Amino acid sequence: MKYRFFHILARDPATETEILNRFLAERRIVAVDRQFVADGGNSFWAVSVAYRDGASASDPTGASGRPEKAKIDYREVFDERDFATFAALRTLRKELAEAEGVPAYALFTNEQLAAMVRGKARTVADLAAIEGVGKSRVEKYAAAFLKVLADSAKTTATKEGDRAPSAD
Repeated sequence: MKYRFFHILARDPATETEILNRFLAERRIVAVDRQFVADGGNSFWAVSVAYRDGASASDPTGASGRPEKAKIDYREVFDERDFATFAALRTLRKELAEAEGVPAYALFTNEQLAAMVRGKARTVADLAAIEGVGKSRVEKYAAAFLKVLADSAKTTATKEGDRAPSAD
């Protein structure tokens, strides 16, 4: 996986935005992270793009005639801690799907689980804001998935607290 970083001035974004859009259209994008840096007249967007070389998502088509999605290795996308959370969400999804006799993706797709981890989802509203997650899925599954996310956050906070330097 490769990374590219963009710096888009808030006061005049046109040129840099066009460069970013062209870059995104020509590659298989794994993740995009953006942060707004407020600095008065020098404010800008910092954009980080993780990508793989190869055709864009709009190029190849599969047997169904629809564009094939690039396979994403979430071990490469997430750090160790976030991947552990993602794996815990997948395990929960699998257990619930088996209990209901439905495919795992009928609950949430890998992309939706990844969005939960990336967005640090903590509330029902956070889950509802994820693309493709409707009201019925939120009502049915939010409690279980939010519990896994909260438990993961607590475990992370505890581990980080254990490594905190002493005040000696």
